[in-house]
Amino acid sequence: MKLRNLVLLLTLALTANVTMAAKQLGNPKAPKTGTFKYNLETAPTTLNALSSTDAYSSRVQAYILEGLLDRNVDTYEWEPSLATKWNISKDETKFTFTLREGIKWHDGKPLTIEDVKFSFDAIVHPKNLYKTAHLKSYYENISEAKILGKNKIQFIAKKKYFRNFDTVAGLTIVPKHLYENPDKKMKKKLNKTLIGTGPYILDKYQRGKNLILKLNPEWWGLKAKKGLNNFKKIQMKFVKEDTKAIQHLERGNLDFIGLQPEKYIKNTKGPKWGKKVFKVKVQNKSPKGYSFLAWNNKNVLFKSKKIRKAMTHLFNRKLMIEKFLFNLSMPAKGPLYLQSDYADPKVKGIGFDPKAALKILRKEGWKDTDGDKILDKMIDGKKVKFSFTILEPLQDFMKYLTIFKEDAKKAGIDVKLKYVEWNTFIKLLDERKFEAVRLAWGGGAVDWDPKQIWHSDSIANGGSNFISYSSKTVDKLIDEARLTLDRKKRVKILRKVFRTIADDAPYVFLFNRKFELYGHTKRMTRVKDTYKYGIGTNYWWIKK
Repeated sequence: MKLRNLVLLLTLALTANVTMAAKQLGNPKAPKTGTFKYNLETAPTTLNALSSTDAYSSRVQAYILEGLLDRNVDTYEWEPSLATKWNISKDETKFTFTLREGIKWHDGKPLTIEDVKFSFDAIVHPKNLYKTAHLKSYYENISEAKILGKNKIQFIAKKKYFRNFDTVAGLTIVPKHLYENPDKKMKKKLNKTLIGTGPYILDKYQRGKNLILKLNPEWWGLKAKKGLNNFKKIQMKFVKEDTKAIQHLERGNLDFIGLQPEKYIKNTKGPKWGKKVFKVKVQNKSPKGYSFLAWNNKNVLFKSKKIRKAMTHLFNRKLMIEKFLFNLSMPAKGPLYLQSDYADPKVKGIGFDPKAALKILRKEGWKDTDGDKILDKMIDGKKVKFSFTILEPLQDFMKYLTIFKEDAKKAGIDVKLKYVEWNTFIKLLDERKFEAVRLAWGGGAVDWDPKQIWHSDSIANGGSNFISYSSKTVDKLIDEARLTLDRKKRVKILRKVFRTIADDAPYVFLFNRKFELYGHTKRMTRVKDTYKYGIGTNYWWIKK
């Protein structure tokens, strides 16, 4: 999911002209040296800044592209980025930004206020010309981006929405001269090239091997944000398997990797650990993602909420957490990480209960009528077997699904598992060509807006509601919450959303992690293990 982490602006700043200096988090004397070897894990499906939707693309773009403002990783307050000043009108419907002067795109052309306007207009284009359906729900309340002067732009809201300001403040700015009306040749080029204004320039992209970024010598932040972005180069490698990534870390071929609980416990031992390579377990307030098994809600097998609940009853998450996650994660209970204020603490979740699953299946008319040990049922005059395929983009997760497959088999359900390469996987999601898929959402925002994933408006045109989940109750509550500026009242509304979706069981909500786990080499000089809202590797540097 390609989103910035967004939260409400402090009300003290609502009606004032604001110019905030960035809080010093790093070491201003940190050297700009060395090559940071980072594991991206998988090559992005596309580098196109408007149409990309996967996390891998977002990680690359975060080094190259910039927004009007940026979030402080320790306070979560807005700070200047491409904009140096901003103003919010008293009625909270007009948001004015003053653009930093003298900024250039990596190709040498000047950044203009027209680029800012285009970046907004491309997202809200009525014909989805730039394939931005995944972003539209956040900008639908902004009626216009109005240029007020050479370096000034104003965004006008149609109505109050609790994240109107956050949405425009976090708008990623792209070069109009490259993205506006590209021909076929340029469209292909935009999939594998990226031009921004940010601290790093895309130097090389070797398909299937790596991405290399180099420090932008003209980046405005070299003076304004000393101590940030200290690597001379960043080499992003595509090491998919966790075990191989750990081996690369031990050999010095990688400097930093995220660690899954099993690998953190079992694969971080040996003579090099604690001397040349180190593992870290920390907690912070960053939004946590969750993994899930999603049902195509339009598929004949999964239209029924009762059947989806039966499927959840067959998923032994407790065993998986003990066996593979070493109790460093907890069972997810609904469509949000459990530490969030918006997750209803009263929701108990659907536990592993094969007997309850069988009872539901029998009540719904599923029986083994031909003795092949697979349940079947007459649907629309045809005999349908309870047999389906789960698409999985990570080989390492197959062991979890294998446990589910065996438990489902005992209940008379035939589950097939199919590993699918990432680019193909995303294509199948976009085209809605699947029965069930296993995936994970990133943490998103501290203040939750479920529209992008759970509103029925997000089903069409490549929206993120790829399972076609639809609930009039949920739609109504989401629409109400978006217009509720009072956070306490909004929490109450969105807890109902959380509760309703959890009860509808459109996913098997799998796991919420408790900790941030990572490994790093001795070369890395860290300011802190973690800040309040993130690890903050951008403030680290490499020892000479």
